[in-house]
Amino acid sequence: MIPCYRCGTPIPADKGIYRNTECDNCGADLKVCLHCEFYDPASHWECRESIPERVKDKDRANFCDYFRLRRVGSSSSGASAASGPGASQAQNTDSASQLRRLFGEE
Repeated sequence: MIPCYRCGTPIPADKGIYRNTECDNCGADLKVCLHCEFYDPASHWECRESIPERVKDKDRANFCDYFRLRRVGSSSSGASAASGPGASQAQNTDSASQLRRLFGEE
């Protein structure tokens, strides 16, 4: 699971993500670049795929066919580039969840 970029609520890995899918907690769009495995601020148009045009709003739903929900531990740097009120909380929640799993507390 990864955290919602806005509020930090964990997004279940098996949740189907479509253009109109929203966070159950805050209502933020989930099919956004900030949640994508291919999002990379250091890449051309901030994407590791060869997309035909730049997606301007990385935190708004889009029609990208390459979208794949980022997984915990993926090499994407999207989590560190996320911004907004819940960004640091989201990172803390994700880190805490990883530690609990590591020590068998989940």
